[in-house]
Amino acid sequence: MIKLAIIGGTGVYDPKMLDDIRTTVQSTPYGEVTVTIGNYAGEEIAFIPRHGSLHSVPPHLINYRANIMALNILGVKSILATAAVGSLNLDLKPGMFILADQFLDFTKTRRSTFYEGGAEGVIHCDMTVPYCKELRQALTKAGEDLGYSMQNGGTYVCTEGPRFETAAEISMFKQLGGDLVGMTSVPEVCLARELGICYANISIITNHAAGISPHILTHSEVLQVMKDSTCDVRQLMMDSIKYIPEDKKCDCAQILNETGVNK
Repeated sequence: MIKLAIIGGTGVYDPKMLDDIRTTVQSTPYGEVTVTIGNYAGEEIAFIPRHGSLHSVPPHLINYRANIMALNILGVKSILATAAVGSLNLDLKPGMFILADQFLDFTKTRRSTFYEGGAEGVIHCDMTVPYCKELRQALTKAGEDLGYSMQNGGTYVCTEGPRFETAAEISMFKQLGGDLVGMTSVPEVCLARELGICYANISIITNHAAGISPHILTHSEVLQVMKDSTCDVRQLMMDSIKYIPEDKKCDCAQILNETGVNK
């Protein structure tokens, strides 16, 4: 059974990460998803490129429900997800890794639940701590071993995209307690939690956000920092696997007591 999955940008995946690689197309009620599966240190791991194999899907059009459901059908219990983000804090600098523990949702058009009434019913899922404490602790331990500059905890502000934010929006997000701004963590984390899947976000700071940065924001700037950080974030994820407990004590799966999914 495939217990762990990685969701990331196209550049995050490298065939050298895994052995015995195969590709499967998983059907879901929300569409088909191409998943790469391989072995690492005796564990089967699944990988999904969030923006498609050619990085051609913008954040507001990603089929989040299909991606998460596909991993659920495959038996995945833990997801490590990467995201490029802007920093709202001068102390959080480009190149740092932040493990978000909270989010503020400013998305507008996304399907953010599997439970929309009808046969599926309605579920009000607890999101007190949306990002799994135990996965974050495993990543923290791996980061300490590697000597990386990273922080466990931070509030991720998720915007609709694909445009960058205005300086006024960034000022508002700061006043509301945001630390990071990105376009992909919501509803991904919400959908994982609805299915009782542990989920951790590794935010890679690529720039300071609008009004904080001394110059205008460009997508090429984001891509360059991500390129420079890719090897390190791969190492962080793979090294964290040995610290993920087999019998986790987190409350991520408690929602299954209400939904009965996968019991």
